[in-house]
Amino acid sequence: MDQEPQAAAAAPAELRADCIADSAGGLTFDLNAPESAPASWNAALVLRLRGGDGADDGADDEVRLPLGPNGSGRLRAVLPSTVALAEGRWNAYADLGDGSDPRRLLPGVNDLRSLVDRRPLAGIGRLGVRIPYATKFGNLALRSWLRGPHAEAGDIRVTPEGITVSGRLYGASPAVGALAEARARRATRAVDDTPPAVTVPLDVEGPDFTFTLTHEELAGTGRDGGEPWDLWLRPAADAYPVRIARLLDDVPDKKQIFCYPALPLQSAAGPVRVKPYYTLDNDLALRFTGPED
Repeated sequence: MDQEPQAAAAAPAELRADCIADSAGGLTFDLNAPESAPASWNAALVLRLRGGDGADDGADDEVRLPLGPNGSGRLRAVLPSTVALAEGRWNAYADLGDGSDPRRLLPGVNDLRSLVDRRPLAGIGRLGVRIPYATKFGNLALRSWLRGPHAEAGDIRVTPEGITVSGRLYGASPAVGALAEARARRATRAVDDTPPAVTVPLDVEGPDFTFTLTHEELAGTGRDGGEPWDLWLRPAADAYPVRIARLLDDVPDKKQIFCYPALPLQSAAGPVRVKPYYTLDNDLALRFTGPED
Protein backbone atom coordinates (compact mmCIF):
# COMPACT_ATOMS: atom_id res chain seq x y z
CA MET A 1 0.00 0.00 0.00
CA ASP A 2 1.28 3.38 -0.96
CA GLN A 3 1.87 5.74 1.91
CA GLU A 4 2.18 9.52 1.94
CA PRO A 5 5.78 10.64 2.39
CA GLN A 6 6.56 11.61 5.95
CA ALA A 7 6.89 15.36 6.48
CA ALA A 8 10.43 16.54 7.04
CA ALA A 9 9.32 18.24 10.25
CA ALA A 10 6.03 18.34 12.09
CA ALA A 11 4.22 21.66 11.86
CA PRO A 12 4.53 23.58 15.12
CA ALA A 13 1.45 23.50 17.31
CA GLU A 14 -0.66 26.62 17.31
CA LEU A 15 -0.06 28.89 20.26
CA ARG A 16 -3.12 30.62 21.63
CA ALA A 17 -3.40 33.08 24.48
CA ASP A 18 -6.42 33.72 26.66
CA CYS A 19 -6.41 37.28 28.04
CA ILE A 20 -7.84 38.49 31.34
CA ALA A 21 -7.99 42.23 32.01
CA ASP A 22 -8.04 43.83 35.45
CA SER A 23 -9.59 47.16 36.41
CA ALA A 24 -6.17 48.79 36.96
CA GLY A 25 -5.20 48.28 33.31
CA GLY A 26 -3.12 45.10 33.64
CA LEU A 27 -3.44 41.99 31.46
CA THR A 28 -2.80 38.30 32.18
CA PHE A 29 -1.97 35.97 29.27
CA ASP A 30 -2.57 32.22 29.60
CA LEU A 31 -1.05 30.14 26.78
CA ASN A 32 -1.46 26.54 25.80
CA ALA A 33 2.00 24.96 26.13
CA PRO A 34 3.13 22.51 23.43
CA GLU A 35 4.15 19.13 24.88
CA SER A 36 7.54 19.52 23.23
CA ALA A 37 8.14 22.93 24.78
CA PRO A 38 11.13 22.78 27.12
CA ALA A 39 10.93 24.34 30.56
CA SER A 40 13.17 27.32 29.90
CA TRP A 41 14.03 30.06 32.36
CA ASN A 42 14.18 32.66 29.57
CA ALA A 43 10.82 31.91 27.94
CA ALA A 44 8.89 35.14 27.40
CA LEU A 45 5.79 36.65 25.92
CA VAL A 46 7.07 39.34 23.56
CA LEU A 47 5.18 42.49 22.63
CA ARG A 48 6.47 44.51 19.67
CA LEU A 49 5.21 47.95 18.69
CA ARG A 50 4.03 47.85 15.10
CA GLY A 51 6.15 50.27 13.09
CA GLY A 52 8.07 51.25 16.21
CA ASP A 53 11.35 53.08 15.73
CA GLY A 54 11.96 54.51 19.16
CA ALA A 55 9.25 55.90 21.41
CA ASP A 56 9.61 59.41 22.74
CA ASP A 57 7.64 58.96 25.97
CA GLY A 58 9.90 56.60 27.89
CA ALA A 59 8.29 53.39 26.62
CA ASP A 60 10.25 50.83 24.60
CA ASP A 61 9.37 49.33 21.23
CA GLU A 62 9.70 45.78 22.60
CA VAL A 63 8.55 44.45 25.95
CA ARG A 64 9.42 40.96 27.22
CA LEU A 65 7.26 39.41 29.94
CA PRO A 66 8.49 36.28 31.78
CA LEU A 67 6.53 33.23 30.69
CA GLY A 68 6.29 30.49 33.31
CA PRO A 69 4.30 27.31 34.06
CA ASN A 70 0.72 27.72 35.22
CA GLY A 71 -0.54 24.20 35.69
CA SER A 72 -0.48 21.29 33.30
CA GLY A 73 -0.02 22.34 29.68
CA ARG A 74 -0.31 26.06 30.43
CA LEU A 75 2.05 29.00 30.51
CA ARG A 76 1.34 32.42 32.01
CA ALA A 77 2.69 35.94 31.54
CA VAL A 78 1.50 39.12 33.24
CA LEU A 79 1.57 42.67 31.90
CA PRO A 80 1.23 44.90 35.00
CA SER A 81 -0.48 48.25 34.72
CA THR A 82 2.81 49.83 35.86
CA VAL A 83 4.64 48.75 32.68
CA ALA A 84 4.34 51.55 30.12
CA LEU A 85 3.33 50.70 26.55
CA ALA A 86 3.65 53.47 23.99
CA GLU A 87 0.49 54.39 22.12
CA GLY A 88 -0.10 52.20 19.12
CA ARG A 89 -0.70 48.60 18.10
CA TRP A 90 1.47 45.84 19.59
CA ASN A 91 1.90 42.40 18.04
CA ALA A 92 2.11 39.48 20.50
CA TYR A 93 4.65 36.64 20.21
CA ALA A 94 5.77 33.68 22.30
CA ASP A 95 9.49 33.02 22.75
CA LEU A 96 9.69 29.54 24.29
CA GLY A 97 13.39 29.86 24.98
CA ASP A 98 14.27 26.97 22.65
CA GLY A 99 16.44 29.00 20.27
CA SER A 100 13.66 29.40 17.69
CA ASP A 101 12.35 32.76 16.56
CA PRO A 102 9.39 34.09 18.56
CA ARG A 103 6.09 32.87 17.12
CA ARG A 104 2.96 34.93 16.58
CA LEU A 105 0.20 34.21 19.06
CA LEU A 106 -3.38 33.52 18.11
CA PRO A 107 -6.22 34.97 20.20
CA GLY A 108 -8.01 32.70 22.62
CA VAL A 109 -10.79 33.70 25.01
CA ASN A 110 -10.77 37.30 26.22
CA ASP A 111 -12.27 38.19 29.61
CA LEU A 112 -12.53 41.97 29.40
CA ARG A 113 -15.45 42.49 31.77
CA SER A 114 -13.39 44.71 34.06
CA LEU A 115 -12.80 47.16 31.19
CA VAL A 116 -16.51 47.83 30.65
CA ASP A 117 -17.29 51.26 32.15
CA ARG A 118 -13.88 51.34 33.78
CA ARG A 119 -13.61 54.28 36.20
CA PRO A 120 -10.01 54.96 37.29
CA LEU A 121 -9.34 57.42 40.09
CA ALA A 122 -9.93 60.92 38.74
CA GLY A 123 -6.58 62.11 40.13
CA ILE A 124 -4.49 59.55 38.22
CA GLY A 125 -1.52 61.28 36.60
CA ARG A 126 -1.11 59.17 33.47
CA LEU A 127 -3.70 56.76 32.16
CA GLY A 128 -2.69 53.50 30.48
CA VAL A 129 -5.23 51.53 28.43
CA ARG A 130 -4.56 48.17 26.72
CA ILE A 131 -7.21 46.20 24.83
CA PRO A 132 -6.40 42.83 23.21
CA TYR A 133 -7.96 42.11 19.82
CA ALA A 134 -7.65 39.87 16.76
CA THR A 135 -6.01 41.40 13.69
CA LYS A 136 -7.47 40.98 10.22
CA PHE A 137 -5.00 38.10 9.74
CA GLY A 138 -6.26 36.36 12.89
CA ASN A 139 -3.30 37.11 15.16
CA LEU A 140 -3.29 38.48 18.70
CA ALA A 141 -2.44 42.15 19.14
CA LEU A 142 -2.93 44.89 21.72
CA ARG A 143 -4.19 48.41 21.19
CA SER A 144 -2.49 50.71 23.67
CA TRP A 145 -3.04 54.31 24.78
CA LEU A 146 -0.90 56.28 27.22
CA ARG A 147 -2.32 59.68 28.12
CA GLY A 148 -2.20 62.22 30.89
CA PRO A 149 -4.30 64.24 31.33
CA HIS A 150 -7.14 62.48 29.53
CA ALA A 151 -10.68 63.67 28.70
CA GLU A 152 -12.95 60.61 28.47
CA ALA A 153 -16.02 61.05 26.27
CA GLY A 154 -19.28 59.68 27.62
CA ASP A 155 -22.79 60.36 26.35
CA ILE A 156 -23.11 62.22 23.05
CA ARG A 157 -26.46 63.70 22.05
CA VAL A 158 -27.39 65.16 18.67
CA THR A 159 -30.49 67.36 18.79
CA PRO A 160 -31.87 70.12 16.55
CA GLU A 161 -30.20 72.59 18.93
CA GLY A 162 -26.70 71.17 18.54
CA ILE A 163 -24.28 68.46 19.72
CA THR A 164 -23.83 67.89 23.47
CA VAL A 165 -20.87 65.93 24.84
CA SER A 166 -20.50 64.72 28.43
CA GLY A 167 -17.42 63.15 29.94
CA ARG A 168 -14.87 63.00 32.73
CA LEU A 169 -11.42 64.56 33.03
CA TYR A 170 -8.55 62.48 34.43
CA GLY A 171 -5.21 63.82 35.58
CA ALA A 172 -6.34 67.43 35.89
CA SER A 173 -9.14 69.48 37.43
CA PRO A 174 -11.30 71.90 35.42
CA ALA A 175 -10.52 75.45 36.56
CA VAL A 176 -11.51 79.01 35.71
CA GLY A 177 -11.58 79.46 31.95
CA ALA A 178 -12.03 75.76 31.16
CA LEU A 179 -13.47 75.28 27.70
CA ALA A 180 -14.01 72.84 24.87
CA GLU A 181 -12.66 73.48 21.40
CA ALA A 182 -13.62 72.18 17.98
CA ARG A 183 -10.60 72.74 15.77
CA ALA A 184 -10.41 72.23 12.01
CA ARG A 185 -7.92 69.56 11.06
CA ARG A 186 -5.66 71.05 8.39
CA ALA A 187 -3.01 68.54 7.36
CA THR A 188 -1.24 71.08 5.18
CA ARG A 189 -1.22 74.79 5.88
CA ALA A 190 1.15 77.73 5.95
CA VAL A 191 3.11 78.26 9.15
CA ASP A 192 1.09 81.35 10.03
CA ASP A 193 -2.25 79.86 8.94
CA THR A 194 -4.06 79.00 12.18
CA PRO A 195 -6.90 76.54 11.54
CA PRO A 196 -10.36 77.85 12.41
CA ALA A 197 -11.81 76.85 15.77
CA VAL A 198 -15.00 77.15 17.80
CA THR A 199 -14.71 77.35 21.61
CA VAL A 200 -17.48 76.91 24.18
CA PRO A 201 -17.39 76.98 28.00
CA LEU A 202 -17.64 73.82 30.08
CA ASP A 203 -20.28 72.99 32.64
CA VAL A 204 -18.35 71.13 35.34
CA GLU A 205 -19.21 69.16 38.45
CA GLY A 206 -16.04 67.83 40.04
CA PRO A 207 -14.15 65.92 37.31
CA ASP A 208 -17.28 65.60 35.11
CA PHE A 209 -17.88 67.99 32.24
CA THR A 210 -20.55 68.83 29.67
CA PHE A 211 -20.53 71.20 26.72
CA THR A 212 -22.74 71.93 23.74
CA LEU A 213 -21.75 73.06 20.27
CA THR A 214 -24.90 74.83 19.18
CA HIS A 215 -26.51 74.79 15.77
CA GLU A 216 -25.58 78.46 15.29
CA GLU A 217 -21.93 77.97 16.28
CA LEU A 218 -21.50 75.02 13.95
CA ALA A 219 -23.28 76.76 11.09
CA GLY A 220 -20.98 79.74 11.56
CA THR A 221 -17.94 77.70 10.59
CA GLY A 222 -18.92 78.18 6.96
CA ARG A 223 -17.60 74.79 5.87
CA ASP A 224 -19.01 73.29 2.67
CA GLY A 225 -18.28 69.68 3.55
CA GLY A 226 -15.47 67.16 3.69
CA GLU A 227 -13.35 68.56 6.51
CA PRO A 228 -12.95 66.88 9.91
CA TRP A 229 -12.81 68.94 13.10
CA ASP A 230 -11.10 67.50 16.20
CA LEU A 231 -12.52 68.02 19.70
CA TRP A 232 -10.27 69.20 22.52
CA LEU A 233 -10.69 70.16 26.16
CA ARG A 234 -8.67 72.93 27.79
CA PRO A 235 -8.79 72.43 31.60
CA ALA A 236 -7.97 76.10 32.27
CA ALA A 237 -7.50 79.28 30.27
CA ASP A 238 -3.71 78.85 30.12
CA ALA A 239 -3.63 75.02 30.12
CA TYR A 240 -2.43 72.80 27.29
CA PRO A 241 -5.39 71.30 25.37
CA VAL A 242 -6.30 67.65 25.92
CA ARG A 243 -7.74 65.47 23.16
CA ILE A 244 -11.24 64.18 23.91
CA ALA A 245 -11.42 60.42 23.32
CA ARG A 246 -13.27 57.30 24.41
CA LEU A 247 -10.83 54.73 25.73
CA LEU A 248 -12.29 53.25 28.92
CA ASP A 249 -14.20 50.23 27.66
CA ASP A 250 -13.51 46.94 25.86
CA VAL A 251 -13.89 48.17 22.24
CA PRO A 252 -10.49 48.64 20.56
CA ASP A 253 -11.81 50.27 17.36
CA LYS A 254 -14.89 52.42 17.78
CA LYS A 255 -15.12 54.10 14.40
CA GLN A 256 -17.47 51.48 12.92
CA ILE A 257 -19.21 50.62 16.21
CA PHE A 258 -20.37 53.96 17.65
CA CYS A 259 -22.52 55.75 15.07
CA TYR A 260 -24.36 59.02 15.60
CA PRO A 261 -26.94 60.90 13.54
CA ALA A 262 -26.00 63.91 11.44
CA LEU A 263 -27.18 67.42 12.20
CA PRO A 264 -28.35 69.40 9.13
CA LEU A 265 -27.03 72.96 8.99
CA GLN A 266 -27.54 75.95 6.76
CA SER A 267 -24.05 77.46 6.72
CA ALA A 268 -22.71 80.48 4.88
CA ALA A 269 -21.44 78.07 2.21
CA GLY A 270 -24.83 76.38 1.81
CA PRO A 271 -26.53 73.33 3.34
CA VAL A 272 -24.21 70.88 5.12
CA ARG A 273 -24.45 68.06 7.62
CA VAL A 274 -22.24 67.53 10.66
CA LYS A 275 -21.95 64.41 12.77
CA PRO A 276 -19.71 63.25 15.62
CA TYR A 277 -17.53 60.19 15.05
CA TYR A 278 -14.51 58.39 16.50
CA THR A 279 -11.24 58.34 14.60
CA LEU A 280 -9.01 55.28 14.13
CA ASP A 281 -7.35 56.27 17.43
CA ASN A 282 -10.75 56.53 19.19
CA ASP A 283 -10.44 60.31 19.42
CA LEU A 284 -13.69 62.26 19.12
CA ALA A 285 -14.15 64.42 16.04
CA LEU A 286 -16.78 66.04 13.85
CA ARG A 287 -17.21 65.52 10.14
CA PHE A 288 -18.82 68.09 7.88
CA THR A 289 -20.28 66.69 4.66
CA GLY A 290 -22.46 67.87 1.84
CA PRO A 291 -26.24 67.47 2.17
CA GLU A 292 -26.29 64.36 -0.04
CA ASP A 293 -23.39 62.48 1.65
